[in-house]
Amino acid sequence: MKAKQKEPPEKSTGQSTQLNWRRMNRKQRRDLERKIQSADLTLQLVHPDAAGIDIGNESHYVAVPPDRDNQPVRHFGCTTAELRAMADWLRQCRIRTVAMQSTSVYWIAVYDVLEQAGLEVYLVNARETKNLPGRKSDVQESQWLMKLHTYGLLRNSFRPPQEVRTMRTYWRQRNDLVRSAARHIQRIQKTLTQMNMQLANVLSDVSGVTGQAIIKAILAGERDPQKLAAFRDPRVKASEQDIARSLEGNWQDDLLFVLQQEQAAFEFYRKQMTECDRQLERYLQKMEGRSQGATLPEEKRKDRLQKKKGNEPHFDLQAQLFRMTGTDLTQIDGIDVMTATTILSEAGWDMIKWKDEDHFVSWLRLCPDNRISGDRIIGKGRLPTNNRVTVALKLAASNLRTSQSYLGAQFRRLRARLDTPVAIKAMAAKLARLIYRMLRYGTKYVDQGSPFYELQQRTREIRRLKVKAASLGFQLVQRNAA
Repeated sequence: MKAKQKEPPEKSTGQSTQLNWRRMNRKQRRDLERKIQSADLTLQLVHPDAAGIDIGNESHYVAVPPDRDNQPVRHFGCTTAELRAMADWLRQCRIRTVAMQSTSVYWIAVYDVLEQAGLEVYLVNARETKNLPGRKSDVQESQWLMKLHTYGLLRNSFRPPQEVRTMRTYWRQRNDLVRSAARHIQRIQKTLTQMNMQLANVLSDVSGVTGQAIIKAILAGERDPQKLAAFRDPRVKASEQDIARSLEGNWQDDLLFVLQQEQAAFEFYRKQMTECDRQLERYLQKMEGRSQGATLPEEKRKDRLQKKKGNEPHFDLQAQLFRMTGTDLTQIDGIDVMTATTILSEAGWDMIKWKDEDHFVSWLRLCPDNRISGDRIIGKGRLPTNNRVTVALKLAASNLRTSQSYLGAQFRRLRARLDTPVAIKAMAAKLARLIYRMLRYGTKYVDQGSPFYELQQRTREIRRLKVKAASLGFQLVQRNAA
């Protein structure tokens, strides 16, 4: 008796359609698309207890499902008492999750109050909700947000925890103070140039020790160029004679008054930066650490103090970051302590928020923007963003052009093959992946140097040439050195 052959298990409709899609011709694909469109497709309820809020400056419109209240759309003011009343009404309507747009900074107070009330808040991008059919109004906007969120069509934006947000507030305030001080330094240089005092031609930084000493002496009434040049710091490359020649200016009372005003404003912002540094240091010392008692090596500490830049905080910021995160991001070439602080204050150090490093790169909008149709790339675009982490990583990547490290050699090779902006973006994505691995898995980065990368590229090129020669029927033989 002949044994019956066992039939293979049947595949599901979705799997068979996916496998046969590429084998279909154009007519078969159009027929299948018509069948899918004519089928009764209903959206699945993802968040049945959802509400939508249209954020405004003076008032907010809140929409809940029609079966939850006789008045499903209500109007609330922006005061704290009214926001708490909004949260109480949402809980009475058995609402669990709320969707709202990130409108300016008006959403922050609403977000905090609803989060304290135990509601799950979805902060969505306005670009994903702008296609509202019909005439737009505040009531329709809130109802549209509720409908989209009910069917799970809105993505939640990333918002770091409170401890990271506090650190971010201090660091952003400090960066604003640095930019304000830099603007006054530029005006000081402009005023000196108007008086034909070419101090900027002999000093690289007017805000340094020598520049500040000379400016303060000028404001105190000193006009002798030789006495002003005597304030020269030994580290300045220009001689006292060169500095004295550059200080033979045209003294004008109106410009001296402007110089005094700008110098006072610069000193004020420097004082504000010092106070901000103290507050940031006290806050970082209170935060729990992940280093488990480990500290940075002493030689690194001495080298860090010697290379300290003028705008860096007065305290040991790198040691505090190492204590909090358990890793030293400055081991990566191109990442200094200022860039590392920007990254940690904006994205935090808990990389579990992103599934893998590809999701982290995509959140930074450093991934390729390929438009695909028919399994082919039909166009490439750019992903504009104002993410501070992205800007800091691109600046760090551009600084690798003269570095003699492994990453520096890799960036120079990318810049030779691609346009400079594309190479900077690709290198910034590389830095983001390294940062993700160090913060997520505790991986240590060790620079292998530029010669190691060049040797790798040479080995790969020889391997490719051998494969190409073999395909053409030749054999590649390496010539011995003479």
